[in-house]
Parts: sequence; structure tokens; C-alpha cells
Amino acid sequence: MSLLSSSLSVARYKVAGKIEDPVMETVAEGLKKNAITTIEDEYAEITIGWTPFESDFEPDFDKFTFTYGHYFIFSMRIDKKSVPSKIIKKYVAIEIAKKLKEDGREFLSKNEKTDIRDAVTEKLMRQIPSTPNIYNVLWDNENSSVMLFSTQKAANEEFETFFSRSFKLKLVKLFPFTMIEYSDEWKDEERDKVMNLTTLNLKGKIDA
Repeated sequence: MSLLSSSLSVARYKVAGKIEDPVMETVAEGLKKNAITTIEDEYAEITIGWTPFESDFEPDFDKFTFTYGHYFIFSMRIDKKSVPSKIIKKYVAIEIAKKLKEDGREFLSKNEKTDIRDAVTEKLMRQIPSTPNIYNVLWDNENSSVMLFSTQKAANEEFETFFSRSFKLKLVKLFPFTMIEYSDEWKDEERDKVMNLTTLNLKGKIDA
């Protein structure tokens, strides 16, 4: 989902730690070293990389900027390959029939069928193009906060891991408890009270 969309889904994070100086060069290096590859890996089921916000399919961070004031704006692209099971089933059946005819047999062993299925799947994976998914990222360096414009669990998990690997920084996902923990507006005693809250056993109350 684009941060320019009229409706947005956003996952918010706090950056734990400080990025190494010089900041701009460190971020640029992390983006360039981990940019999405321009050559599609015909064997990979999933490929992840950074790409400029202005250019989803030309990952050139020398040509396109990622800095907007004290914000860093770029995108995470996840390319996935997936062959529908019905297509695999179709071509496996064709190859099994071909093998039986060539060998003059009526049956194939379980191992032979497995080998045919693996070979068919690998061949189709090489042939099918990957589907790109683009997720915009807004990094406020001054406030050590990051927004990923997606709430999809899988995308969030991939982002957290890939961000940490790229910039050597840990992300803390913000929800009510972590927002209170990292807020400067709460006194220590107030924060402790909230952090020590336990979930009420509503079921027991209803049963009673």
C-alpha cells in the first residue's frame, strides 16, 4: 500500500539504538547493499530488497533520492513465485502418462511419482515470473520512528528482519503498552501501573 493512498494501513515502530555516523552514508550503504536485484532468480520462491520510493522497478539509489528533510522514504519490495496446485497437477499427470507409455508399464512407484512432481514443479518455477509486492517505508530519523504502510503479518515480519539486517538496528513494534513504555509523557509510577496490568478473567465473571 502506498503512503500516497487515500486510505492507509500503517504499522508503527520505534528504532532501538542510534544509527552509526555519518548517518546519510550509513543509510545509503544499507539501502544499496540490500537493494532488490534487477536479475530475477529463476529458482527463488521469494526475493526481498529495498527500492526507491519513486522507482519500484529501478533500484538505483544514486539516481533516485531517499531523503526528504529529516525523513528517509523508500520501499521494500517482495517478489514471490507461486505455481497454482492445479497447474502442477495437470503437468504431473501429463508426465506420468508419458512415462508409462515410454516404458510400457501400467503403474509407477511412489518414488517415481515424487521425482516427476519435483521435476515438474522446478521447471514451472523457473518459467513463471514473480509477482512484486511494494510496501512503502517512512523513517523519521529525528524521532527514531518508522512506519511501514502495511499491517499484513507476513510483510511486517519480513520487514522487521530485513531492516535489522540492513541497518544493524532493532525495531520495536508500537502498540499501547510499548507506546507507553517509550513515551516521555508518563511518570515512572504511572508507567509501572500500566505495565503491571493483568488481563481480567472475564470468562470466570460470566460463568459466575
